[in-house]
Amino acid sequence: GHPVLVLPGLVAGDSSTWPLRRYLQELGYVPYPWQLGVNFGPRGETVPKLLARVRRIERKHGRKLSLIGWSLGGAMARALGARMPESVRNVITLGSPVQPHAHATNAWKVFEAVSGWRTDDPELQEMSRHTPPMPNTSIFSKADGIVSWKASLNNDAEHCEDIEIAASHLGMGVNPLVLWAIADRLAQPEGDWKPFDREGLVRSLLFRKPHQFRFAQLL
Repeated sequence: GHPVLVLPGLVAGDSSTWPLRRYLQELGYVPYPWQLGVNFGPRGETVPKLLARVRRIERKHGRKLSLIGWSLGGAMARALGARMPESVRNVITLGSPVQPHAHATNAWKVFEAVSGWRTDDPELQEMSRHTPPMPNTSIFSKADGIVSWKASLNNDAEHCEDIEIAASHLGMGVNPLVLWAIADRLAQPEGDWKPFDREGLVRSLLFRKPHQFRFAQLL
C-alpha cells in the first residue's frame, strides 16, 4: 500500500504510464503520475520540481515511496534515488539506460534536441554514474529495439539486480511479464530486500539472467 511515483520515457507524458498506474492501484498501492508534462529530460526546473514532488508525497504518506521509471524516466528515477536516499524505498527501471554510455540508445539525437544536453556532457555522465543506495531493479529486453540491453545492466552491487524479459521498448509498460515482476518487487517488506527468485521451470524460462545460455540463440 505504499506510494509509487511513475516517470514516463523520453517525449512521453503521464498518459503513457496510465495503464501501469491503474494496475498498481488495483494491487493496492498509491500510484502518482509525475505531472510535469512531456518528459524532455533534466532541463530547466524539471529536477527541482521532481525533488519537491518526492518530498510532498513522502510527507503526505509519512513513509518512503518507490520510484518506477520507463526508459529515460528510469535514468531520472535512479538520479532521484541517489540524491534522496532518505525518501526513496526502491527504484525499478524499465528499458532504461542505467550506464553512462553517450550513444546507448537509438534516440540519443532526439534527447539532445529536446533536452539541451549533449549525451557526452561530463555533468550528465557523472549523474548517471551514481548508484542509489536502496534496492535497484533493472527490467530490460534484448529485443528492446531502442535502448542497448548492455546499457541497462546494473552495477554488481549487493542491492542491485537485472531481470531480462521478452518485450519491445514501447510495450514495456503494459507487458504482463513486466507487470508481474514489478508486483513481485514492490511486495517486498521495506528493509528486507531479497533478489528476484527465478526458481522453478516457468520463472527460469520467462525471467532470465542477462548472460544466461538459451537454446533460442542457436536457432
